[in-house]
Parts: sequence; C-alpha cells; structure tokens
Amino acid sequence: MKRGGMVNNVAFSVLDVSPIVAGGTVADSLRNTLDLARHAEKWGYERFWLAEHHNSPSIASSATSVVIAHVAAGTSTIRVGSGGIMLPNHSSLVIAEQFGTLEALYPGRIDLGLGRAPGTDHLAAAALRGASGRDGHDFPEQLEELRAYFAGRMPVRAIPGEGTSVPIWLLGSSDFSARLAAELGLPFAFAGHFSPQQLMPALELYHRNFQPSRVLEEPYAMVAMNVILADTDEEAARLATSGQQLFLSFIRNKPGPLPPPVDSMEELWTEREKWALQQNLGGSIVGGPDTVRTKLEKLIRDTRANEIMAVAHIYDHQARLRSYELLADLAGLRKPAAGTVRD
Repeated sequence: MKRGGMVNNVAFSVLDVSPIVAGGTVADSLRNTLDLARHAEKWGYERFWLAEHHNSPSIASSATSVVIAHVAAGTSTIRVGSGGIMLPNHSSLVIAEQFGTLEALYPGRIDLGLGRAPGTDHLAAAALRGASGRDGHDFPEQLEELRAYFAGRMPVRAIPGEGTSVPIWLLGSSDFSARLAAELGLPFAFAGHFSPQQLMPALELYHRNFQPSRVLEEPYAMVAMNVILADTDEEAARLATSGQQLFLSFIRNKPGPLPPPVDSMEELWTEREKWALQQNLGGSIVGGPDTVRTKLEKLIRDTRANEIMAVAHIYDHQARLRSYELLADLAGLRKPAAGTVRD
C-alpha cells in the first residue's frame, strides 16, 4: 500500500456513540463498542471517545461516564474519554468527581472533552437541566468552575477530582468554543462530521488567536469527520447510506435506530432533504483506501489538523471494524512486527 504523505503525520482516533441498530439491543451496542475499542487499541489509534446524546433511539452512550469506564476497563493502553460531556447538562462538581474517579481507576488514559450544546432536543434538555435553566451562555464560567474543582480552589472539595490532571478539550460546531479554547490555550476539537460549513472559519479563528498556556505552547486541533471505508468506492458509498437515512429520520422528526444500508437514496429523499443532508454531511469522506487517502490529505492540508477523529455510522459491526482497520492501514498506524520491514 502507498505510504508517506500528510496522512501518516497526524494522529487518528475514534468517536463512537454506541449505535443502536435496527433489530439490535442496547446490550449489543455496548458489547460492540468495547469490541471496537479493543480493535482500535490493537490497530494503533490514539484515543477512543464516547459522545453524550439523549432521547435518541439510535444512541446508547447517553450515560457517557459509565460507558467510558466500561471501555477503559476492557482496554489497557488506548486513551478513553468524552467527545463530549455536555457541561451545561451537569453540575461541575459531579463531572469533577466522575472524571477524578475515572482518572484514579485508569491513570494517564482519560480525556475530558467538553461541549456546551444540550446534545438533544428542547424537551430533553429541559428535563436534564431542570431548575438551572442553563442554555450554554455561561459555559465559560462553568468551565472555570470545573477547573477550580480540579485545582482545589472551591469551598466544596471534589473528592475524587481535586488535584487530578485530566486533559480538558473544548469541543465545538461553531466559533464560540474555538475562540474560548484559543483564549485559554486548550486543545480544540471541531465537529466536522455534522457541521462542515463552519469547519474552516472555526479552525482559522483558533489558530489565529491561540494564546500559549501551561497546557499547550502551540495550538492543537482535532477534526471529527465521518470516515467510511470499504474495499471499493461502491461498497463504501452503500455503507454510508445508513448514516444518511439516520440523519433523514432526524430531519423528519421520526428518529429511529440505525437502519441497514440501501443501494440508493434517490427514492428515499426529496431534493430539499438531499440538500439539507449535504449541508450537514457534505464533509464526509467515503470510499476505498485510495479515494479516502486523497480526501484525507486535502482535509489535513486545509485544516492544519493535528489529529483526525473518525466517525463511522455503519450498520453491520463487522463492516464497521473493517472500515477502521482499512483506515489504520492507510494511515500507517499499526507497528510492524519485530523483524519485519514495512514498504
């Protein structure tokens, strides 16, 4: 396989939501998540993150800290974390305690990615946030409160949590968190898998305004992107229709589990719906290894990303494993066995 190039100079990671597939169960989803994490560790991925979403029949990772513990317990070296915890849904003290506990159990392997969106609809957000009525506008203040708990600067002590050095990442799909991450000198991860239109403006702002800190001397940018591989472009395009159908169900306000792939979407969507999907999923990188390599090279060059976090909404678990295996191979993630020579 062709080697070299920008693809081999960045880290690669996995973002998972423990997808619940049509005909499957939550238990199946959580078993598959751990199986994927174990393979990702073996294949050389940097980290494995779980995302907080609620009120969705296609996502089993809503109790994100619990699933992180499940994955970390079943692996040994890969970093495990949140992509992310939606901080306004929670008490800062509770998150400090949860991630302090995780870091104590799995030292040096836990990441805390934070977002300010609810990760759900308005009704579920109201149920989550209750009397606090938080809408994300005080996210900077809540972030500072969380960091103060970790630093032991609050009247109430976070135990576990106090004195814990869990890396904090800011996540975003617009320029708000990009600006805040730059101001605080924190690593920044952008949700290019569903907000590709804002990707370049947000990363340009982050790089331009970055202020060195005790955490980072230089900016560190991660791009989350839908990346789906198969042995051929045609098979990868077919696999990608599961995620397209899922997004279509959100547009129609009829969410369901992740559906099996179809041969063509043309009879399933209207022209308006097709346009809406393109606005949100248009950055997706889908194809065989050569096609994906070319697209990834352009993405890395354009964004100056230090790391790519691949998202793959694939119905069949074995096909999902194969997609991540092909990505690991084209990125040169796997270390050659002792005594072998890699071409």
